[in-house]
Amino acid sequence: MSGVATSKLAVAVTLSGATNQGLDVLPVGVGIIVIGSTPQRWLPIFAKFKPAVVWLSFGNTQQMKAWTEGIRETTSFSKVWIQVGSVSAALKAAQSCQPDALVMQGSDAGGHGHAKGASVVALVPEVADALKDHGLSHIPILAAGGIMDGRGVAAAITLGAEGAVLGTRFIGAEEADMDSDVRDEVFAASDGAESTVRSRVFDDIWGANPWPQLYDGRCLRGAFYDSQEKGMDMDSIRTQFYHDSRRSQTEEVSMRDIACIWAGAGVGLVRKLEPAADIVKKLPEEAD
Repeated sequence: MSGVATSKLAVAVTLSGATNQGLDVLPVGVGIIVIGSTPQRWLPIFAKFKPAVVWLSFGNTQQMKAWTEGIRETTSFSKVWIQVGSVSAALKAAQSCQPDALVMQGSDAGGHGHAKGASVVALVPEVADALKDHGLSHIPILAAGGIMDGRGVAAAITLGAEGAVLGTRFIGAEEADMDSDVRDEVFAASDGAESTVRSRVFDDIWGANPWPQLYDGRCLRGAFYDSQEKGMDMDSIRTQFYHDSRRSQTEEVSMRDIACIWAGAGVGLVRKLEPAADIVKKLPEEAD
């Protein structure tokens, strides 16, 4: 949700009642890509503003531990959530960091995630059992990836999660920061198994890829991916991208062919623009 979930969307979700925090904390969460930053940069901000949750993603166990310890030494008000995408990573994070919640990201998720992963249907129950076997069942699990409405939330809870995370669904929120022509591509997409794909090409296209090999990303399928599938080398794909981008200034070119539109496999369930509060408030009734 980088670049899409700005403060406007966070505030709208908070005001809808999606968080339930006292006045001692700032009632929003802060997401951190661990491999792209350092605790020293963020800890003074956490100390000052006391966000309700600091959500750590994309880092090894040692990095996660350093971040967790730093946050807890800085403020006792902020909960620490750690996102991982495998059973082994979940156990390591649970044992080393004792997070306030584990966010288990399944392979249906949009954006970056484990290149070798499983859906939450397989991932969440096995993690729940593993935590129980290791005396760590007190750590709640949140399911992420492919959850688009209350039906997905209900399924996640049945699988053993305490709650669920929705990302791609909020591309359809009025408060999400996204150009209308890009959002229209999301609204037009259906059958996420065909219209979205996981690949490293979506990062390789920009030059040196900063993401470790452990990760790739799920986007709407477009020219980048199709060209790679046909065997085109990366330099040629970049040249094609340059020419398509130039061509879009004078003629109509599909946005999915000249931009990385991060979206999950449930994209076919994002059909219209509506307030974030409406998305949140419908979840309980949809889950019944």
